[in-house]
Amino acid sequence: MSLKGKAAVVTGSATGIGQGIAVALARAGVKVAVTWNRDPADGTMDLIKKAGGEAILVKTDVSSRESIRDLMMQTKDAFGRIDILVNNAAWQPNKLLFEYTEEDFDKVMAINVKGYWRCIQEVLPSMKKQEHGRIINIASIHAKRPTGFDAIYGTSKGGVKMLTREAALALGPYGITVNTLAPGAVALQPRETKPAIFKTTALNVPEFNNFPPGGFLSGRVGYPYDIAYCVLFLADEQSQYITGSMLRADGGAMMY
Repeated sequence: MSLKGKAAVVTGSATGIGQGIAVALARAGVKVAVTWNRDPADGTMDLIKKAGGEAILVKTDVSSRESIRDLMMQTKDAFGRIDILVNNAAWQPNKLLFEYTEEDFDKVMAINVKGYWRCIQEVLPSMKKQEHGRIINIASIHAKRPTGFDAIYGTSKGGVKMLTREAALALGPYGITVNTLAPGAVALQPRETKPAIFKTTALNVPEFNNFPPGGFLSGRVGYPYDIAYCVLFLADEQSQYITGSMLRADGGAMMY
């Protein structure tokens, strides 16, 4: 792959999928802006350091344009460029449709959709100047399949899918590709324990059968590194012919 020396912003990279993506990019030689808002990202920075990578840590609230603008400025100052944007920060309250309040609805949309839109707008000057860029929006299989347990979260991910297509159409002339990555079930560490990383770490490649069968064609649920593999491909020059697309990484769950 041709990622060495490039620079990336990964929102929501303190834990979980975002952490796995940030560490995988760093291992590939990408300089990474690690962001956090609620959960500290010291664990992510430690893992990147152990991997021999280079990163900066920026507290970011994706519901604030000023905070996002500061993130992009700090990244540009530190690395001189921004080649890759991974929109990952999201909020999932896990409420039923009739349990949502006006405030819940607005917060989900402000983070999960408007946050992505704001980040795209604020990174655009750098990518347009370079006439090159890779934007990867993390959505969910629930962009297509109803959740049943969090209707508005699923609605927001459907919005991400269309935002990706519109952005790909608008930014293609500048050499910028925009794609959606839709994970299925991914094993995340329970919040109350808050270790640096789960048993299968972001530094280790999971074995094919490393989880008890759960109904997926792969024989297991996913781990953050499974999603990170896909991000590495979409960020690389090998994916230059792919834009406006949604790549599903769900172990075959949507086959059922």
